[in-house]
Amino acid sequence: MDLELRQLRCLVAIVDEGTFTDAAIALGVSQAAVSRNLASLEQALGTRLLRRTSREVTPTATGLRVVAQARRVLADVADLVREAASGHTRLRIGYAWSALGRHTVAFQRRWGAAHPGTDLDLVRVNSASAGLAEGVCDLAVVRRPLDDRRFDSAVVGLERRLCALAADDPLARRRSVRLADLAGRILLVDRRTGTSTPELWPPDSRPVVEETHDVDDWLTVIAAGRCIGVTAESTANQYPRPGVVYRPVRDAEPVAVRLAWWRDDPHPALQAVIELLSDLYRTG
Repeated sequence: MDLELRQLRCLVAIVDEGTFTDAAIALGVSQAAVSRNLASLEQALGTRLLRRTSREVTPTATGLRVVAQARRVLADVADLVREAASGHTRLRIGYAWSALGRHTVAFQRRWGAAHPGTDLDLVRVNSASAGLAEGVCDLAVVRRPLDDRRFDSAVVGLERRLCALAADDPLARRRSVRLADLAGRILLVDRRTGTSTPELWPPDSRPVVEETHDVDDWLTVIAAGRCIGVTAESTANQYPRPGVVYRPVRDAEPVAVRLAWWRDDPHPALQAVIELLSDLYRTG
């Protein structure tokens, strides 16, 4: 069975306009073309879609269902066309947990001022590629290297590594902590996107690990005092939470913030984004 978009457009136009004549005017085609498209659609589907009298045209019960589905199909096609045509006028940047931390608002405002013709959307996708592999974004902010050879990346900045603790934890009274202070604790990690793993510690003093897959769940468990977390400082900026405090881990190496993109299809705004982010991290 082969259905054509023009058949669906004719059906929707007839229902919306009320007559074949008005549907033809709305579509800019002849009334005969409208009739042919409807007839071929009904033949392809093997059912009657419209009741026609001298006074009105109304959908059958099946016609109502087909019209509803036709509207969704036509809307999806319109979205597809807009998506394909908006490559230079829209920029989607994915991130897994914490966008750009304290630089997020400054980046949005400076981008809007410098590039008013390219709309910026920040999209949270909790996956290893922060939405690149899923086709959800054009560029992605990631905080660990991507092994997938389809992607390339550049380091745009560094962030301190912080420990997230319950507010009533004894370590919360300190201004900073060391990795050795955390060795006997339960470390809550997201193995898909997290920046801190047991490998930060020496093999003979690694913490016990539990897993989570969402930053809100991560914060809730830490606030209850059962686990701790070690994360990039952007998480503290993006997710302040009553009952949770963040303390620098002074002997842990910083987290590299990377901008990633499709190696064979970089967005036209790539270089401008790299320059702006690098400047924000360098001066901020």
